[in-house]
Amino acid sequence: MVEILDAIDSVLYYPILLVVMAAAGLYFSLRMGFVQIHRLPEGMRLVMAKPTDEKGTSPFQALMVSSAACVGTGNIIGISTAICLGGPGAVFWMTVMALIGAASSFVECTLAQIYKRKNSEGTSYGGPAYYIEDALHNKTLATAFVVFLLLTYSFGFNLVCSYNVQSTFSVYSFYDPSVTPAIIGAILAILCGACVMGGAKRIEKAASILVPFMGVAYVIVTAIVLVMNIGMIPHVIAMILEDAFNFKAILSGVAGSCLVMGIKRGLYSNESGVGSAPNAAASAIVSHPVKQGLVQMLTVYIDTIILCNATAFMCFVSGVVPTKETAGAVWVQNSLFSELGHFGPLFITVAMLIFSFTTLIGNIYYCENGLAYLNGKKMPSPSFMRGFHIYAILIVFIGAIIPMTAAWSLADITMGGMTLINLPACVALSGVVIKAYKDYEKQKAQGLDPVFKAESIGMDPEELDFWK
Repeated sequence: MVEILDAIDSVLYYPILLVVMAAAGLYFSLRMGFVQIHRLPEGMRLVMAKPTDEKGTSPFQALMVSSAACVGTGNIIGISTAICLGGPGAVFWMTVMALIGAASSFVECTLAQIYKRKNSEGTSYGGPAYYIEDALHNKTLATAFVVFLLLTYSFGFNLVCSYNVQSTFSVYSFYDPSVTPAIIGAILAILCGACVMGGAKRIEKAASILVPFMGVAYVIVTAIVLVMNIGMIPHVIAMILEDAFNFKAILSGVAGSCLVMGIKRGLYSNESGVGSAPNAAASAIVSHPVKQGLVQMLTVYIDTIILCNATAFMCFVSGVVPTKETAGAVWVQNSLFSELGHFGPLFITVAMLIFSFTTLIGNIYYCENGLAYLNGKKMPSPSFMRGFHIYAILIVFIGAIIPMTAAWSLADITMGGMTLINLPACVALSGVVIKAYKDYEKQKAQGLDPVFKAESIGMDPEELDFWK
């Protein structure tokens, strides 16, 4: 079974997803003048903007929910796995795909804002399922996307996340492979359950506190290690670039090459174009949909450009050689142990616990949005949601005790299904985003704080819940 999953995983990412992701990202970048770079300072400025409705979710809260779901085990375990199995060049290709993918993130999140729905409380919700159904008039495809989303975030990703957390304890003397994973899985499931039972607002609050705290702490520790080994940095950069452009090695082992491993683990980490972040982006209350698109694309920078590269450089400068046997938490912990002693592995364990906790609750937030779509655009009954939360919590426990290969392959396949539905839909609807972006740019050039009206770009306001 594991071999079959691995074979499907390999074909899905090379060449199918490689071509789709690169082509879509480049298309969006060229059509909008590399908005992900040109408007990066604007996105950073908009992060702290207040919601236009006090009852609504702020741009910062929406960003933190999407960051909570993707800033996590992928930043530590994912990048370690990519390097140990694919080579140092995986870092370069992961970074390149992140920069290209940031444009896809901008497009999908802007679309989610344009086509978002209004609930009974006056706040908003939405995501790819809604713009696929409303704009492309394809409910079947929208439903298929939601099914993949539920499989990915309630099952695949939570399996991987839970497994990765328990694996960080394997370096300690008390670790017993037959007992410890189950104990850690149970503790993690209980903590996760205590949070998600409180609903979406509690998830938003937890994410807005934990994500910035742990992200800053992680960057500080990384900076300390890099300063201690500053002379090694030029050598590390040269090693990454040399391996990245070793096309003979890439082509001779495509499935496990640095190119494919960088793309796979990079996509798992930042999720640009997957269709997850739009579910959080739609909840923000802003005066113009482009504003939240610019804010949400920062997730890619936070996740991959900063945190994933931080892990890679921190480990490389330590001099500890990455091997297939140490793929995952072990290589990172061994690297930090060589630099910071016993504090190193302990810090990684704490970081993994906090990162994974925010990932798990962020994943369940996405699932709640998907379940509402399948239930006629309204949240299922409290009793159904309790049952779903119990199922999701059980998956967290199971993930701690299953083999790593199976967990990664399942997550890759379900995430790939989401991406192959969402990105073509974004390409088909990109004209709407381009018009909205030009409208935003025009108002900015006039010295205005942009306010969006659907009719200003030729849309029928009656077909939308907002932007009248």
